[in-house]
Amino acid sequence: MYPLIQKLLFTQDAEWSHDFTINWLKRTQNSLLDCVYKQKIADKPVQAFGLNFKNPVGLAAGLDKNGECIDAFAAMGFGFIEIGTVTPKPQPGNDKPRMFRLPAGQAIINRMGFNNKGVDNLIENVKRAKYTGILGINIGKNKDTSEEQALNDYLICLRKVYNYASYITVNISSPNTPGLRNLQHGQALDELLIGLKTEQKLLEKQHSKYVPILVKIAPDLSDQEIVDMSNSLINAKIDGVIATNTTLDRTEVLGQQNAEEMGGLSGAVLTAKSQAVTEKLCKVIAGRIPVIGVGGIHSAESAKARIDAGSTLIQLYSSLIYQGPKVIKEIVDSI
Repeated sequence: MYPLIQKLLFTQDAEWSHDFTINWLKRTQNSLLDCVYKQKIADKPVQAFGLNFKNPVGLAAGLDKNGECIDAFAAMGFGFIEIGTVTPKPQPGNDKPRMFRLPAGQAIINRMGFNNKGVDNLIENVKRAKYTGILGINIGKNKDTSEEQALNDYLICLRKVYNYASYITVNISSPNTPGLRNLQHGQALDELLIGLKTEQKLLEKQHSKYVPILVKIAPDLSDQEIVDMSNSLINAKIDGVIATNTTLDRTEVLGQQNAEEMGGLSGAVLTAKSQAVTEKLCKVIAGRIPVIGVGGIHSAESAKARIDAGSTLIQLYSSLIYQGPKVIKEIVDSI
């Protein structure tokens, strides 16, 4: 049924279609109507960060920002689910329109700007979910919080989600919040990581459990920046890396409709760029930190290439929009 559903949704504005889909999934999860997207996926167990994953294919952050459809995505067969990015305070995000399709490249450009209902709302949604698998919660800073005060926002979110997350992802690589990517470099990165790891130790004692902290990086990094960042992550004993977020590079979509829109580009056109970053990252890290590969994974071949590059796990987003839940099954079956 998905080709027909997609055809209808693609007649509407991209963000309207996204909101409609999220609302529909929210209403149909845990009901008889979930048969539309529910599927049986073979177990392909993977261990990483001290966690046991049912299969290595996860949902990337950004699709379910507020954790409203956790059970629906679980029914599709994902081996793990990452929700967010969530911020301490609710915020509307950037002005609309802010999401655009590029069908020729099975791609999406978004400049959403961390639009979300706030961390407290997300936690209530997590509490209501029946899902018992691996749940990642992706955290960020509010737009009106300065770079100098960014750590405070991350600590607020870290403290609030710690007891509800299987792992926590620190998003410092979205291109849609001014100054956010500056936190990926030098002293700003080191101070952020030290603050997060210090708080993690306190929270481990408080809750009597260890929740891994991962960092999500951008694909628009030079070779030296990849080396420097990898060394910072290793020295800080960060538990994992997610590579990569969306790109500002438009090389692969020149001339396509909407290609000149501002924001992060995701989808099949990101495959080569994200693959190259993952290969370089995994070479520097040399197995010392597990890597989750994301960005342009749209087929069994691209999934295999990312795993062969050194990714322990992979995530999907745009390919789910363009191909539907069947892409999850196809990739898991191929592994």
